Amino acid sequence: MRTLNTLARSLAGTLISLLQTLMLIMALMSWIPQLRQSRLYYAISMIVEPVIDPFRRLLYKIPGMDRFPLDLSFLAAYMALSLLAGLL
Repeated sequence: MRTLNTLARSLAGTLISLLQTLMLIMALMSWIPQLRQSRLYYAISMIVEPVIDPFRRLLYKIPGMDRFPLDLSFLAAYMALSLLAGLL
């Protein structure tokens, strides 16, 4: 049973790291307009957006955040994933 628990934690940690890496790649790609139209960007966004979107909706409920020039939902999601990885 202990081995299964260790395996599950290791797998969860690996998935979180992979998701964070994909988030960083997507953020870097978003700075280059030509890459935002690529299939790779679309594929990564299909994986990453379901994680970021709840944070975006939550942050936009804060007055004034809908007019803030930066989308802080990426940072909030990344920090939440880091916290989750630390709890594992």
